[in-house]
Amino acid sequence: MIEVTEERFEELVSDALDALPPELGSRIENVAVVVEDGTPESGLLGLYEGVPLTHRTAGYSGVGPDRITIFRLPILTRSRTEAEVEAQVRQTVLHEVGHYFGIGDRRLRELGW
Repeated sequence: MIEVTEERFEELVSDALDALPPELGSRIENVAVVVEDGTPESGLLGLYEGVPLTHRTAGYSGVGPDRITIFRLPILTRSRTEAEVEAQVRQTVLHEVGHYFGIGDRRLRELGW
């Protein structure tokens, strides 16, 4: 497992969000993106919690923000270099943002996210 500080890892997550295509990034609203350590053996790299855009109705209002969690330790466990960490963070962020837009796991895997 490579060592990457919490601060550097958060920068990588921020960079991945900043690199989203503008047509996607501009449509993301009311989403908190957080980094948690997680557990190395869990294998869970990220988690989207909320109501995907495709499932929201006209009555969707007054709810707290959706949440995307990126788990640091499982990603570090899979990585040997910082470049691998950066690539895995980017893929995980894209995957969880995809869930926000209502894209299922099967399609996300087909897209390489």
